[in-house]
Amino acid sequence: MNRLVVRVRAVGGPDVLEVEEDAAPLPGPGEVQLTQTAIGLNFLDTYQRSGLYPMPLPFVPGSEGAGVVSAIGAGVDETLLGRRVAYAGVLGAYASVRTLPAERVVPLPDGLSDLLAAAMMLKGMTAEYLVRRLHVVHPGEVVVVHAAAGGVGQLLCQWASHLGATVIGVVGSEAKAAIARRCGAQHVVVTPGQSLVDEVKRLTGGRGVDVVYDSVGKATLDASLDALKARGLLVSFGQSSGMPAPLSLAALGGARSLFVTRPSLHAYVHTRAELEASASALFDVVTRGVVTVAEPTRFSLRDVAAAHRALEGRQTTGSVVLVPSA
Repeated sequence: MNRLVVRVRAVGGPDVLEVEEDAAPLPGPGEVQLTQTAIGLNFLDTYQRSGLYPMPLPFVPGSEGAGVVSAIGAGVDETLLGRRVAYAGVLGAYASVRTLPAERVVPLPDGLSDLLAAAMMLKGMTAEYLVRRLHVVHPGEVVVVHAAAGGVGQLLCQWASHLGATVIGVVGSEAKAAIARRCGAQHVVVTPGQSLVDEVKRLTGGRGVDVVYDSVGKATLDASLDALKARGLLVSFGQSSGMPAPLSLAALGGARSLFVTRPSLHAYVHTRAELEASASALFDVVTRGVVTVAEPTRFSLRDVAAAHRALEGRQTTGSVVLVPSA
């Protein structure tokens, strides 16, 4: 069986993404072969492609997808064969057929499409650990969500709002502000025309917010810190504007005594039990309609370079999915 696969042999812009055909790999012991129907695209992929996150070359980008188990290796539960499954956090997704460890896939519930699963696994489990485990969001808290109209941002706004928090979304345009409001942001700051710090002070009576979820990085770090209340928490989990500058520990001290964390999804779904619990919580809120996953923007796997350009150019909202069969 042949497959379509994307490789990066040299870091750089979207043009370094090479679309090729080769023989589909067979699963080894403990592995499954997955015939993919949808592949999620994330900012993480662009960081790896550009060299911001160094990777051994060559490599196949992408970390999440969904499809049907088409073959199993020795020692794998036979009931997985033919099942619809999804995964996140396993490099090598940009392919029509791939192999991966059986312990990293989770069966999909009926009623959840492959397309939505591929669009939400990495982003959704990220939102899950951010609001339920890294920091348990409680009713009455006030949180800031940067890039509130983006894939993770939309899910964070909905989930945090459902948990009883007041959500202040930060976006870059009025069109994106409307999306953030639909996703549960009670207040929206449109930058650069508005100041996040000034708006937070106005909305909180000068107190500041409990948590800032910052996936933007370099351009927003200072404002994120300034928006926090005393003993507030900055969660820096991305850098779409570039890697944040190094922080002076002295800047976190003084009267406010701030907390900063730099988490990763891998650290929160490291074990099989953690993966199953996170995926289960995500599937629960989605199937109950508590959190709605917007219909993703679709690109053919062959048009992967155009998909990267659109994502980096802020031309998309919500999730982007690569479709191998398109």
